[in-house]
Amino acid sequence: MLVGPAKALFMDGISTGLDSSTTFQIVRFMRQMVHITDVTMIISLLQPAPETYNLFDDIMLLSEGEIVYQGPRESVLDFFQSVGFKCPERKGIADFLQEVTSRKDQEQYWFRRDIPYQYISVPDFVIHFNNYNIGRELHEEIKTPFDSSKTHHAALVKEKFGISKWELFKACFSREWLFMKRSYFVYIFKTFQITIMSIITMTVFFRTRMEHGKLEDGGKYYGALFFSLINVMFNGAAELAMTVNRLPVFFKQRDFLFYPAWAFALPIWVLRVPLSIVESVLWIILTYYTIGFAPAPSRFFRQLLAFFCVNQMALSLFRFIAAIGRTRVVANTFASITILVIFVLSGFTVSRGK
Repeated sequence: MLVGPAKALFMDGISTGLDSSTTFQIVRFMRQMVHITDVTMIISLLQPAPETYNLFDDIMLLSEGEIVYQGPRESVLDFFQSVGFKCPERKGIADFLQEVTSRKDQEQYWFRRDIPYQYISVPDFVIHFNNYNIGRELHEEIKTPFDSSKTHHAALVKEKFGISKWELFKACFSREWLFMKRSYFVYIFKTFQITIMSIITMTVFFRTRMEHGKLEDGGKYYGALFFSLINVMFNGAAELAMTVNRLPVFFKQRDFLFYPAWAFALPIWVLRVPLSIVESVLWIILTYYTIGFAPAPSRFFRQLLAFFCVNQMALSLFRFIAAIGRTRVVANTFASITILVIFVLSGFTVSRGK
């Protein structure tokens, strides 16, 4: 797929795995594109069919890391005839060009009967081409300095990315929104899961009286808080697998300067904020007053804020683990260790001083 207003395209081995008819159709389209849009294309092909070879304007023959010939397609046979080699009538020109520089196949194309054949190496071909009229014209053209006044004002790239930062953010935001709509089942399932868990938690404490006059009574509240935070926190574990699956595409597009890393990460965080609010609100509304926490509204909203921050922290944590692990196996291992550390250092599973 050719995307963007590129004026120079470099293609290597585009015919690999294709039949000659398909290769011919592709190269014919590229020839039309070159002539209509005035772009430059350099295409490397190995033993193309004669009809495909005839579509090219110029030929560059490479051998042993040297340029043996570079010039018009119509003049390539004249160049080798000047050296002493002639392509037979029933021989494909592309096959001839590939074999004429080979020590094993070169002799069969020698046509000067008055001069004994002697192997001509690639460096000898290069020297002859430099003295050939096409080679001399090419060197003279390269020696002439380019007139910068003829350069288009938009030809010099001054910025790393093609569009502004705001446009990059909007493009990545639209793409992330599209991904969320395609994966809506995951987010619906997460919301349904936390709703079911909150209902189960609510029924445990429903129509019960939570004593709070003694220090020992605080263990029940502490256990309810710990269980609530663990559910809200690890409800974001789905980010681990989703991020691992997207990393290869991200690294490829980032290295091609499609967008910076922040333009990829920021929309993910922005679009996860409403989901975190919904999950935290569902849990708090269904469990706060049924468990018997402090009835003051300020305490209610403080716990809502705490649960929202913990959920955001968990989402970022699992995305970070996925970015470090790169693969699902390594990421799951890191996540298991992280969960173990959180449980041990939470102060509830292993209390202080015991």
